[in-house]
Amino acid sequence: MRIVVKVGTSTLAHAGGRLNIRHVEELVKVLSDLKNAGHEMIVVSSGAIGMGAGKLGLSRPKDMPTKQAAASVGQCELMYTYDKLFSEYSHTVGQILVTREDFDRAPRLMNLENTLYRLLQLGAIPIINENDTVATEEIAVGDNDTMGAIVAKYMRADLLVLLSDINGLYTADPHTHPDARLIDRVEEITPEIEALAGGAGSSLGTGGMATKLMAARIATTAGVEMVIANGERAAVLYDIVEGRAAGTRFLPRRSPLLKEVLV
Repeated sequence: MRIVVKVGTSTLAHAGGRLNIRHVEELVKVLSDLKNAGHEMIVVSSGAIGMGAGKLGLSRPKDMPTKQAAASVGQCELMYTYDKLFSEYSHTVGQILVTREDFDRAPRLMNLENTLYRLLQLGAIPIINENDTVATEEIAVGDNDTMGAIVAKYMRADLLVLLSDINGLYTADPHTHPDARLIDRVEEITPEIEALAGGAGSSLGTGGMATKLMAARIATTAGVEMVIANGERAAVLYDIVEGRAAGTRFLPRRSPLLKEVLV
């Protein structure tokens, strides 16, 4: 199975932006174990700006130059951490930084796909992030939920998992509605489902439920199953991969020729 796992900033870092060592170590352990079991793993990782801001002693940056500077610092720490931890389980990682232009322009998309496929063939784990040091509003994908869905689509993944600080999609905002119920299965993204999306995500991240539903639409239309789950407990990935109830599972639109016609 080819699995794309998007990891949100809130899973990787404490509220102040510094690395959440316990969470990251457990996440890498589970991802390594899933790879050992024969799955192809692709990681779409947030965290560069948040971790860079924490390392620089800043709150969430608002202006573009400070965001880009924080991303420059944070991306170094992020990849150093991944490389060190995955190496402990004898796995090699490869860094890929992209902008929207890499998906919108056919030659660049082909180069990106070729690189990703070759990394998988070589047994490496690609770790993808927005190139926040150069991305501006005009060329940015904007959030890694969408990034994860686009990567899953073009890499013809079997499963996309969005790990965040929420358990999944609820019937109402659980912060303001104590009786809100977790929706464990979505067969179709209807206007009623879209209406359940709330506002923005955490103070460190960029994605809220609206971006996750957009990602679900991209993924499921491409024939990719998607799950939203809480990254607080990395072992939830075992439940998801093995088909047990966890978070909110979005079922793909089935078409026997769908993945063959995607380019």
